[in-house]
Amino acid sequence: MGYEHKGGSSFALLVVLFILLIIVGAAFLY
Repeated sequence: MGYEHKGGSSFALLVVLFILLIIVGAAFLY
């Protein structure tokens, strides 16, 4: 996988935060 920390690090952080938000939301619904 191409993990290059040149400019997409902030985007990756946003994706991780979004996934965590979805997981927390799903856990909250159950």
